[in-house]
Amino acid sequence: MTEQSNKTKRLVVSALFAALLCIGAYISVPLPIPGAPHITMINFVLLLIALLFNVGESFLIVAVWMLLGVVGIPVFIGGKGGIGYLIQPWGAYTWAFIVVAVLIPLIRGKSYNRIRYTISAVIGVIVIDIIGMIYLMAMSHYDLVTGFAMGFAPFIVLDLVKAVVAAQIIPAFKKVLN
Repeated sequence: MTEQSNKTKRLVVSALFAALLCIGAYISVPLPIPGAPHITMINFVLLLIALLFNVGESFLIVAVWMLLGVVGIPVFIGGKGGIGYLIQPWGAYTWAFIVVAVLIPLIRGKSYNRIRYTISAVIGVIVIDIIGMIYLMAMSHYDLVTGFAMGFAPFIVLDLVKAVVAAQIIPAFKKVLN
């Protein structure tokens, strides 16, 4: 494969994963907490991106998706879009994706190791949930117990399951993509 066709393939695959982020926001289960975001597949897709791509590509894929949402295209959870979505009390869960898109590729290593990839994915979901919880606490004037009960506990168990599953299926994705 020529260098140009390899670059084209990487660009197309990156665009497909940005599209999967958009789709993942629509695969959701609402929580019984008023105003809370839904439990979605979007963070699962984010973990796949961060575990599959290098730091630059991972960042760009998530940044493209986020910019689509910021300009108003309904790619965020629940079919929402616009900057207002990111600054509302639950918004930090979404903008934490950029942090994790950079963090995971930096800590997972270059070659696949099941344990290291699993730990990296677990760290990623914990970072998302902690950033989201802290911002929720600040915006809603919650104490730590309320913030934990509203912004961490409802999400972390399923997020950990998604992290473990994402880390385990990476070899299959790498075979298909290479």
